[in-house]
Amino acid sequence: MAACTGPSGREESTKMSDTAALMETIPMAPEAGGSGEMKTIGVILAERLYAGLIVEHEVSGKLVSSPAEGVRLDAEDENSMIEMPTDEVISSICDLVVKVAKGHEGSIGAVGVALPGLIRSGVVEEAPNLPQLKGARVEALLSKGLEGHGLHVPVNLVNDADAVAAGLACQHGKLDHHIRVWTIGTGIGYGTYPFAEGVWEGGHGVVTLDDKENYCGCGGRGHLEGIMGHRAMRLRFLDMEPEEVFAAANRKDPDPRCLEFKKLWHKALAAATASSIHFSGAGRFFLTGYNVRFLDMNMLKDYLHQMVKMSPLQGYALEVVEDDRVTRVIGAAVAAEQSVGR
Repeated sequence: MAACTGPSGREESTKMSDTAALMETIPMAPEAGGSGEMKTIGVILAERLYAGLIVEHEVSGKLVSSPAEGVRLDAEDENSMIEMPTDEVISSICDLVVKVAKGHEGSIGAVGVALPGLIRSGVVEEAPNLPQLKGARVEALLSKGLEGHGLHVPVNLVNDADAVAAGLACQHGKLDHHIRVWTIGTGIGYGTYPFAEGVWEGGHGVVTLDDKENYCGCGGRGHLEGIMGHRAMRLRFLDMEPEEVFAAANRKDPDPRCLEFKKLWHKALAAATASSIHFSGAGRFFLTGYNVRFLDMNMLKDYLHQMVKMSPLQGYALEVVEDDRVTRVIGAAVAAEQSVGR
């Protein structure tokens, strides 16, 4: 875990636990015995589907996945969700939920599903990284599919970055705090907690007016994801993988092209973070996702300091947490639980 405060140093000093240790060693809650306890199921879409039974905001037992963890994925399979038709995605989620719910069917209060894209009223209105889901009424399709398995429970759909924010808030007892998180991976997600009505996509915020910056999967110009997203980086450097680009930039004799891109990558993230601070105030920002490995915290902090100059807004903090599917599953379940109460 890495953390730093803004220039004012006024951010709260409470340390958050490193979620890296949670990925494989999180203490699992014992199977709940009380029939009065509300249980939820969280589901996430990554290189595989993952689902878990959530009791008292902790995973009970182990996460299950499809394909199963023992099945090796090659490089092409890691993006298999992009190729999977919508009806197959729906049926796979239903099968996984039924597997997790076995033996608890009467006490499941809700099912939460986190996936990338713009989501409103259970409909995926846009999904640049899962284009087959655009326009799909996923909540309704899942509800119908689960009913076919005899499972009559409310289903709630949530953006995957918002699920990360909710999971972090839950795991660290911050459900009454404002949480913001950048998820840095295939695309760029901007998650917030508490949840709010409406649709937005912070990962597609405009961070440059350069007409040549058109690598974003949605087709928009100047977007954060068009600079930082893994897919966008591969399009930009057709002769190098992102890992090679940053390795070349970090050498003692850095490649000039790669070094300039490293600076652009960090300026883009600083610009998006500064915009959030100027719109919503200072606070703690979490950074996670498999490409957080490319982050140079000192460089990011320097650029952010150049962009945020008003002292009342300098009480921000940046904290890196390792990508953790347990956090995402818990966040999806928290969203479902809260949707039942609304």
